[in-house]
Amino acid sequence: MGSKRSPADLGPGNLGAKQARLEEDGWSGVNERTFIALKPDGVQRKLVGEIIGRFERKGFRLVALKLLQVWQGLDVVKTARKMLGETNPADSMPGTIRGDFCVEVGRNVIHGSDSVESAQREISLWFHQQELLCWEDYSNHWITGTN
Repeated sequence: MGSKRSPADLGPGNLGAKQARLEEDGWSGVNERTFIALKPDGVQRKLVGEIIGRFERKGFRLVALKLLQVWQGLDVVKTARKMLGETNPADSMPGTIRGDFCVEVGRNVIHGSDSVESAQREISLWFHQQELLCWEDYSNHWITGTN
């Protein structure tokens, strides 16, 4: 048990450290924030959910995230809409995201484009062209039979 440190103890001009170290709660450590970025190899290996889950199971709180997703694949717009479920969760089938996790239209957890044209417009609102990654999913052949 050491003495508690406040952001002021971190020295002048050390804004990043001041923002990273928050309040103390009586724990033996310091309540902090850290930056985590999943790299392309983690995405390629489909570990995004597993990694987020590990942080959650460890008891950490996700306090900021820019996770706007752009998915690509055969008939992805139509398939994604089926995976999401109906806009009204009461009309959504069990097994869909809204059917499993939502109870009210105003809190239906997720948005998905309803057409290819809407998808193009919505993607351009949030992402610059150079932010859209082109990478080869080597499992694609085993899923769709195409290269």
